[in-house]
Amino acid sequence: MPPKFDYSLHYAELDLRAHPELYRVGVGEQGVLLVQPYKSEILPHWRFATPDVARESSETIYALFLDYLKAGDFVGADMARKFLQMGFTRSRRYANHKGGKKYDGPVPDDKKGQSGAHGRDELRRTPEDPVKAESARIFKAKWEEAEANADYARMKKAHKAAYG
Repeated sequence: MPPKFDYSLHYAELDLRAHPELYRVGVGEQGVLLVQPYKSEILPHWRFATPDVARESSETIYALFLDYLKAGDFVGADMARKFLQMGFTRSRRYANHKGGKKYDGPVPDDKKGQSGAHGRDELRRTPEDPVKAESARIFKAKWEEAEANADYARMKKAHKAAYG
């Protein structure tokens, strides 16, 4: 089983560009809103309110993904890939749940930033919002394009071999 994303590190104080050996790919979107300097570089571009906004956002983030690959920066590329994935998942959440709230009750403090319901009940889905569903399709296409990139796959394999 591959190592999971390490939530014990003090990411606000770390520069993972300078210390890529500390980065673990994790599962899905783990760490997407923690890892610096990438969070600060990518988050301002992450939007999905409408298909036009999602298209511009996903294209900008995908361009960052390619820039990180060109620079040999796997951590940056993986973080951009995670933002594309999160664009898909959050758009889908808003498409399925008016207001974007999927679970009943607050996330326990010790589980913030981690995936899963953590014992909370999922709220009933509302009729699909076609605008958010289209935003989700746009992000999914860019996310899949990133996942299929041969340079990304090679760098991911190399990173895991070197650092776990």
